[in-house]
Amino acid sequence: MKTLYLLSASCFAVLFILGLTSMDVAQKASLKLDVEGNITIMADELPPIRMKKVTGGVFNMGATSEQQNSADSDESPAHRVRVSDFAIGVFEVTQELWLAVMGTNPCDEGDLLQMPVYNVSWNNVQTFIRKLNNHPSIKQARHVFRLPSEAEWEYAARGGAHSKGYKYAGGNDLREVGWFGSNSGSDVHRVGTKQANELGLYDMSGNVYEIVTDWYSADYYASFSSIPTNPQGPSSGSNRMARGGCWGDDDVKCRVSYRATFDPQSEGFNILGFRLVMVV
Repeated sequence: MKTLYLLSASCFAVLFILGLTSMDVAQKASLKLDVEGNITIMADELPPIRMKKVTGGVFNMGATSEQQNSADSDESPAHRVRVSDFAIGVFEVTQELWLAVMGTNPCDEGDLLQMPVYNVSWNNVQTFIRKLNNHPSIKQARHVFRLPSEAEWEYAARGGAHSKGYKYAGGNDLREVGWFGSNSGSDVHRVGTKQANELGLYDMSGNVYEIVTDWYSADYYASFSSIPTNPQGPSSGSNRMARGGCWGDDDVKCRVSYRATFDPQSEGFNILGFRLVMVV
């Protein structure tokens, strides 16, 4: 009987450990990556997060030739930049994902959860990212999300290694690739309803501005004497940066090289959202 008791206890211990392992697996986020670099992350209590793996490389950033006379002085000089591999959101972060992570929706159109989230500041986006990275499923899977740098954002908007040199993200006709002042009806729109760019990314021109991590400096581009790798912007500043233009802008501000600035503490703007990057 003693032997049977010990065997039963051992079996119970094994079953208990297997049970814990099963629970851990159930809580762990799953990542699906296909041959074209499309990534889908599934995690408990979160909507699917769709990302695109971007192969790094060297590109011309800023006031390149296709921007013509539309470029502002802070987009000059055009300069060579090298970025490493990364993954970036196929869509702007939606109200649905923000609500799942934060528990509240800052937008006034919360019944349309597939719209990009807005009315967010740079500072509370950092809170969102911390909470997302600490979500039990995401944390256990060791996925790490962050904002894109300005260089990563522009490289992705231009189509990365597949760039065709367009003025806007995905084409030279903004009406086909973005929601802006002339076609938006003065309102934000659901993500993914316009044509994608060369990487399969949506709304990088128009819809809402996309917050990036960098501080702003008007003459930052003039500071490089060689090709920088993964530049992170100035070490300090008073304003952060946003890219891509929005639903209320003219076409000039929706160009891939246009640079906008904003107070990192300001919120309540229905033109300001963001897109996630993931370490790969």
